[in-house]
Amino acid sequence: MSDSRHILIVEDEHHLAVGIKYNLEAEDYRVTMVNDGRKALQLFHNDPPPDVDLIVLDLMLPGMSGYALCEQLRKDGINIPILILSARTLAEDKARGFDVGANQYLVKPFELEELLSRIKNLLTIGNSRFARPETTDGEAIEGDQYEFGDCKIDFRTYEVQVRGEAARLTALQMKLLRYFIANEGRVIPRHELLENVWEMPGNVQTRAPDQFISLLRKTFEQDPASPRHFLTIRDAGYRFIATPQENA
Repeated sequence: MSDSRHILIVEDEHHLAVGIKYNLEAEDYRVTMVNDGRKALQLFHNDPPPDVDLIVLDLMLPGMSGYALCEQLRKDGINIPILILSARTLAEDKARGFDVGANQYLVKPFELEELLSRIKNLLTIGNSRFARPETTDGEAIEGDQYEFGDCKIDFRTYEVQVRGEAARLTALQMKLLRYFIANEGRVIPRHELLENVWEMPGNVQTRAPDQFISLLRKTFEQDPASPRHFLTIRDAGYRFIATPQENA
């Protein structure tokens, strides 16, 4: 699988970081290790920034927590995949990780094969090299391309155009969009999104759905404050409408 992708490991447990680095290099990845949150952030403030394709991120770090680092990277517009690797096991910890912009969350101790599989999948999605899109329940969306309003999405190449301009979505945003499209017109309860998109228990208290839907509105809606496609149905959930009624 020699594609020379560059992975940044942000982990202060030296023996663990070295072990991960060894196994990733055995898979022909390039690997950089950093043991401090602020040092990791500084890398991305350098000119030029590093050519990192994915971050494996611990949460309990000196200098700056993994939560704070992930949140700041997203605020800085850095949308490369982030895989949190943490001993924190509570659903609330996972929810917070997704809230600040992580793509996946893997609990320590972990199986090496699962870590490698998740990294491979995140890199595949991030580099738009996968064959056919699927909804989270395994059903393929009809065709590789989808259009609504003046927006075009290519699920094969991950290319998005909104009113003639290219837009960029993270892997998790695309997953949410895909789920909405597959369930077009249906009111989707919050717990269903948490279970099928975020893969968390549906009763977890998290702002993630609201935040991600807000981002979809900012990307696709002409007036995000008065959405016509991505609707919040009070006390019920969310609804995607591809073709709103003109008088709506």
